[in-house]
Amino acid sequence: MTRLGETLLALAGAAAVLALAYAVPWLRFVLTIALAKGLAVLGILLLLRAGQVSFGHALYLALAAYGIAFGTMAVPEALVLIPGAALLSGLVGLVIGLFVVRYREIFFGMLNLALSMVFYSVLEKFYAVTHGADGIRLGPVTYLGRPLAGEAAEWAVLAVALGLALAFGALVRVALASPLGEALAGIKTRETRLDFMGVSPRRVLLAAYVASAVMAGCGGAIIALTTRHVTPAIAYWTTSGELVFIAILGGAGSVLGPFLGAAAYELTRVYAAALVANAWQMVLGLVLLAVIVFAPGGLWGMIARRRPA
Repeated sequence: MTRLGETLLALAGAAAVLALAYAVPWLRFVLTIALAKGLAVLGILLLLRAGQVSFGHALYLALAAYGIAFGTMAVPEALVLIPGAALLSGLVGLVIGLFVVRYREIFFGMLNLALSMVFYSVLEKFYAVTHGADGIRLGPVTYLGRPLAGEAAEWAVLAVALGLALAFGALVRVALASPLGEALAGIKTRETRLDFMGVSPRRVLLAAYVASAVMAGCGGAIIALTTRHVTPAIAYWTTSGELVFIAILGGAGSVLGPFLGAAAYELTRVYAAALVANAWQMVLGLVLLAVIVFAPGGLWGMIARRRPA
């Protein structure tokens, strides 16, 4: 599909999100969470281009979410807190990335998982600071200096999430079509060729890793502002598993895939929990199995096959 076609689809999707949020008010929460997780999966998409999968990106969601929770005690402005939380995730991603980019495939994925679980344990055990499993309730937050509550606050967070999704989607689309994207694909296919060309695979993967941490940080910040309460569960391995699930469900062929997958995941989970409360995980598992068997390219792959190039 052409760049123009993807852009028009993205704008149509944004309009559909706003229309749904207006027509069905309770969906505002679900769609905002879906956009937040889509941002995190968009970062994972960069790593998938290099053939690497992170099973521990919940670490960056949690870092940003707790950064927001602690930050509201000092600076209540959301438009300052979100960049700050993303920067925190990016800096930690840089430090961790210097270590994990030395490894590939399962070792890369499991190292990320191990580090995420270490952070989860810290959040659980340091009760005096993090309040353990009870979590932290966010303080009052302002948007452009205006304190908002209720429906107005929900619309504000949704608007910020949608703006971030469009902005990062455009940036990743450009990055994947640039020499960086070609170098990432080179890591997946024949890494030694990059070395022969004088391109450091580790530096290329590190750049993608830090960018993915920043996007996950933005997602974690949006989740914190939406739920208004953060707990160590956001750093648990199941959250990282959700992100990988969404990446498979949406497909890695386009920057729209992560958001399609996130929306489908959240809506399926909500309706499955309402219809079969004790077996909603089974429904999600069956959905994923069906996608793997009948649509290996994910939801985006299904759409792309039905549209002219």
